[in-house]
Amino acid sequence: MAKLTPYNVGIGVIVAIGTFGYGYGFGVFITSIGQPGFYLDMKLDPTSRYTANILGAINALFAAGAAFGAISQAWLADRFGRKKSLAMSALLSCIGAAWTAGSPYISMLLTIRVVHGFGLGMLICLVPLYLTEVSPPHCRGIISGMTVMGFGVGYCVVAFVSVGTYYSTNPTLQWRLPLALAAVGPLGLLLGLPFVPESPRYLCWVGQAEAALKVIERLHNDQSDPNNAAAYAEFVQIKAQVEIDKEQKSGYITMFTKPSWRRRSLLVVFIMFSSQATGVNGIANYLVVIFADLGLTGILPLLLYGIYAVVGTAAAIYACFVMDRFGRRQLFIIGFPVLAVNLIIEALLQREYLNRGNKAAGGAAVAFIFLFIVLYQFIDAPSFVWCAEIFPTNLRAKGIGLSMFAYFVGFITFSTPGPRAFREIKWGMYLIYMGCSIVCGVIAFFYVPETKGLPIEEMGVLFNDGVALHMTSDGRGIVEKQENQEIERVEVESKLKDEST
Repeated sequence: MAKLTPYNVGIGVIVAIGTFGYGYGFGVFITSIGQPGFYLDMKLDPTSRYTANILGAINALFAAGAAFGAISQAWLADRFGRKKSLAMSALLSCIGAAWTAGSPYISMLLTIRVVHGFGLGMLICLVPLYLTEVSPPHCRGIISGMTVMGFGVGYCVVAFVSVGTYYSTNPTLQWRLPLALAAVGPLGLLLGLPFVPESPRYLCWVGQAEAALKVIERLHNDQSDPNNAAAYAEFVQIKAQVEIDKEQKSGYITMFTKPSWRRRSLLVVFIMFSSQATGVNGIANYLVVIFADLGLTGILPLLLYGIYAVVGTAAAIYACFVMDRFGRRQLFIIGFPVLAVNLIIEALLQREYLNRGNKAAGGAAVAFIFLFIVLYQFIDAPSFVWCAEIFPTNLRAKGIGLSMFAYFVGFITFSTPGPRAFREIKWGMYLIYMGCSIVCGVIAFFYVPETKGLPIEEMGVLFNDGVALHMTSDGRGIVEKQENQEIERVEVESKLKDEST
């Protein structure tokens, strides 16, 4: 089995800068609401119900923009290619960040937050789309998982940038500088894109087979395979499957009319909506406020949020590395019920000790919030990978767009009521999230198939779709199948030797 190469990692890191930008841009308002200057400049009372509604609207409008960006990117990706679409979405995200930072009024801030969300919503889809299509099967979990690593690092950076600006004597700089720096991630992606190749699957789709083969050969680059047999086998499989996919009608409506595509579509909607039903963003978006309710004051809520982001990112990185070993399904069916147990413990702790001045109990409640984000990563990391790998080439961009649309609808559903809900029913919100986690775990157990190690051209097997060719277990040959019987094994390595002579 080939190993992960520096070239694979380099491509992943460059493109994952896009999701770094998403993580930073998404998280910047989580920390802004912990800055005194934000409330002073916008003339808001931090304790009022009106302010709670404004905070909910800021996050909801960002998510709405991101949801429509997620759906819109599919047309761009299929029409102009993966690289050009990444560039366009990065440029729009830069503009959105600059306008957000310069917004003088709350009304303008709310409006521009939609634009910023639209650009970042495209990025959060295009990054896993691209990384999935350039990943060899044996390391797809790690490479595609860099999507999650990227926005985790973005959360960390914005948290500690905000800790630094908290000490500024200029109240405007406290929250506007972090907003302006949200343009750094998309700008970094724009600068890095010339150094990465176009997706080989997209190149095959538009008839540039020779260019696709060159890209695949470089992506494999295995010293133990001097004839590039594995690269050629993957190329043959991709090319054959693309020809079948081209004969299929593709569109959002068709995704729900053809049974095998409908199952895929419903499952990605479920996976991404369920990740929000755990309450992760309902908790994280107002974590600074929750920490304050637990008796923490001054810089401590912001500092703890920064540590929370670091812990979550470390867990996400670990989850990406074990995903190819244990599988996506295994992480889902263990992650949801364990998360439910954590949530009920958090609810009980806050019911007994919230606002009662018990520091030991408050510390325990904070500890279980930290444990929550660790456990959540074993659901979150495989979610992005699984949803990006199960669709055929003609539907992959649309499938990812649909999944992220569901993600942001879930975000709005479970996060927008957050500020008011945590003030009104407090610990009861954790019980709602717990119940949702249990239901999601049951559905995942019965309906979500395992995709670990399977080439994305063979995902159709899991959904009763036709597959053009099957790769051998060593990845260096092709098995043609007819009526479930092996009829021919094409030894690609031998074929290459014959051609060279």
